[in-house]
Amino acid sequence: MTQIIKTLAEVSDRYDALFVDLWGCVHNGVTAFPDAVAALQAYRADGGKVILVTNAPRPHAGVQQQLTRFNVPEDAWDAIATSGDSARSAMFRGTVGSKVWFIGQPHDQNFFAPLELIDDPVDITQVPLEQAEGIVCTGPEDPLADPDVMRPQFLYAKQKGLKLLCANPDIVVDRGETREWCAGALAALYTEMGGESLYFGKPHPPIYDLARRRLSALGVDVPDDRILCIGDGVLTDIRGAMGEDLDSLFITGGLAATETKTDTHPAPEALAAYLQKENVSPTYNIGFLR
Repeated sequence: MTQIIKTLAEVSDRYDALFVDLWGCVHNGVTAFPDAVAALQAYRADGGKVILVTNAPRPHAGVQQQLTRFNVPEDAWDAIATSGDSARSAMFRGTVGSKVWFIGQPHDQNFFAPLELIDDPVDITQVPLEQAEGIVCTGPEDPLADPDVMRPQFLYAKQKGLKLLCANPDIVVDRGETREWCAGALAALYTEMGGESLYFGKPHPPIYDLARRRLSALGVDVPDDRILCIGDGVLTDIRGAMGEDLDSLFITGGLAATETKTDTHPAPEALAAYLQKENVSPTYNIGFLR
């Protein structure tokens, strides 16, 4: 039977750093979870480092502003690594060409803001699909619409051999009580149709490399066996941790609350069945971060 814990403090002294997912763990897309904030504050007070590792398709500065709006205090974390940061680096290196067709919402236009960390960045221009050399996707234009609405455009793009840069591998996310589609759903559809999708967030290696660099920039040297990954997505957070050979803590009360029958804590038998079905093995499980 997989191990279930009640509080982070039960195991936190085994780790010097946490890689913590945001949506579904620290906040719900509307406001912070007080117990999660308190747990991270306590961990940092004991000397631990907290790197927020999120599949947000935007620069980390934008995520920091969002955290302020959601009432997540700055003393609950040390640094932020976003899939947007990883994907932007690839884009400005020319991974999908210089003329790109953009799929996303207006508030994600800051994805194209200049990136000074790269020498001789590619000059990126947004163009119609017919003129594009590649695709940049931060998410659906309408997050409530079925991803299948993109099939006609994706068929044309696939025939042109365009690569799709996916800035957020998440399939869905819960904003309060509403479930929304993410860029990962569109990338999965494009791949299913025979197109090539490039991923830069969890569970893929680039974002973990970025998280380790953010940790190192704090002036600490933390070996992998002293890092704990925390998240509510088995396909992203837990598989990503497994791929990096890092320990993980699965938040069962997030995306999989129904499947794991989580009220305050997950039902052990339901949790075991769900993990077996998804073929994942988190080190620990907890209903909610606390």
